[in-house]
Amino acid sequence: MSVTSRVEENHRKDPSLPEKAAEKRKRKWVFWERKWRRLDYFKLTASLFVHSMALLAPFYFSWSALWVTFLFYTIGGLGITVSYHRNLAHRSFKVPKWLEYLLAYCALLAIQGDPIDWVSTHRYHHQFTDSERDPHSPKEGFWFSHLLWIYDSAYLVTKCGRRTNVEDLKRQWFYRFLQKTVLFHILGLGIILFYLGGMSFVTWGMGIGAALEVHVTCLINSLCHIWGTRTWETNDTSRNVWWLSVFSFGESWHNNHHAFESSARQGLEWWQIDISWYIVRFLEIIGLAYDVKLPTESQRRRVAMKTKQTGI
Repeated sequence: MSVTSRVEENHRKDPSLPEKAAEKRKRKWVFWERKWRRLDYFKLTASLFVHSMALLAPFYFSWSALWVTFLFYTIGGLGITVSYHRNLAHRSFKVPKWLEYLLAYCALLAIQGDPIDWVSTHRYHHQFTDSERDPHSPKEGFWFSHLLWIYDSAYLVTKCGRRTNVEDLKRQWFYRFLQKTVLFHILGLGIILFYLGGMSFVTWGMGIGAALEVHVTCLINSLCHIWGTRTWETNDTSRNVWWLSVFSFGESWHNNHHAFESSARQGLEWWQIDISWYIVRFLEIIGLAYDVKLPTESQRRRVAMKTKQTGI
């Protein structure tokens, strides 16, 4: 099915969206000639803060700050991959509520938005992958799919509709609370880091650590739809980028992920490093994770047969 056909089919399933959202659109993303929402200003301010702190970091170097960077990157990054992505967005496994909320809070501190916002966008990405309604479509350019899409919430609503695909999260008080108070948690983290290690901890933790994690996450949206290898035939441009797997905790096996979206494991081969999966598997072994979803043999055979027929 062509991209245009898939867009038309998706529009028929959701006729409440504006007609123009289902049509092919060519658009240059700019900072001007559009109305800015309060959410756009907040996201841009957060991004400028993170990158400004990263630029200041070399002037406040210390070995202890380097460890703060590692901890910030690891805890926040695994929070994004294990919690926001695999647990909340795809429901690929379940954990007790106290652990689910703890993992989501770790992800919140990565400064990539609250769970409702992040999960909704990602679910729309899978629903409309590579079409004109993809929130961060690579067809609109590398930089748009990498970062610029974040600062235009009105454009996202025009393409996808409002956040009606996360009712499961909206029904839970904890996620509504995080959505309304996300700024205070980030400010609180900054105050704690400053108290423990001054500007050194702030610039290397919330600067270098957060900036690296943001760009690695964004590379999954941009690079992993442009460059890499395709193991499975999917109706999109998803690709596996092996060298990014360590830094992304296994997220860059992106073609695997789009072939088996609900799988808790994305590095499907033994040699495909998937640190997020190792965490989920460990939680399963000790009895904290259950209903862990993996592709069945019949599913793998079916996709493999399709791939063989198309000559990939």
